[in-house]
Amino acid sequence: MNRISTLVALLIGVMVSPAWAIPPGFVYLDEVIPQIRVDMRYAGSHNFVGRPVIGYVSQRPVMTEQAANALAKVQDDLRPFGLQLLIYDTYRPQQAVNDFVDWSKDSTDTQTKREFYPDLSKSVLFPEGYIAERSSHSRGSTADLTIVQLLPPYKALDMGSGFDFFGPESWPEYDALKPQQHANRLLLRTLMIKQGFAPYDKEWWHFTFKNEPFPETYFNFVVD
Repeated sequence: MNRISTLVALLIGVMVSPAWAIPPGFVYLDEVIPQIRVDMRYAGSHNFVGRPVIGYVSQRPVMTEQAANALAKVQDDLRPFGLQLLIYDTYRPQQAVNDFVDWSKDSTDTQTKREFYPDLSKSVLFPEGYIAERSSHSRGSTADLTIVQLLPPYKALDMGSGFDFFGPESWPEYDALKPQQHANRLLLRTLMIKQGFAPYDKEWWHFTFKNEPFPETYFNFVVD
């Protein structure tokens, strides 16, 4: 190959390689679980911040390959029952976590209090473990999710509280649930644990892959 041909090839490579390419070890979840249902809350405004969160550009969830493959097995376990997963969040860049921290310091911004933290002050959300300055999501192997119908209208199972509701009602072991709500949470928890995920005691929707490949690394790349 002559110098001109080599230069052209390099230029083409630059043009077709996106600057936002995810790092090695990560995958787009929809490439591992085709047609996965997604409602990436922090890319929009229906979340406790009330606006798109810094660092969320795309609605495509990204995870480490190992965690994504394990999640695919949960999806396979649900399908025979006419059910599937709905993803609220997976990988979360550190800059998004920093945005949560900044939001929590603004005591005048309470526009979402009624829906997400009606019985709590913003000042206790960090001390009580509902938000953290370092999130397992930034390591790439944590997912926030629920169970929905496999076919339209994709109705979600009743879990007894909404996603990101800050309060004891969201604790997996909350004792005032209706029997069906308890059964629905138990189904999600059982299947996730079966495939190697660990639950979180403050959020029924939050699970971290126990054999995560980057247990000490908090990533900050943007998904686009």
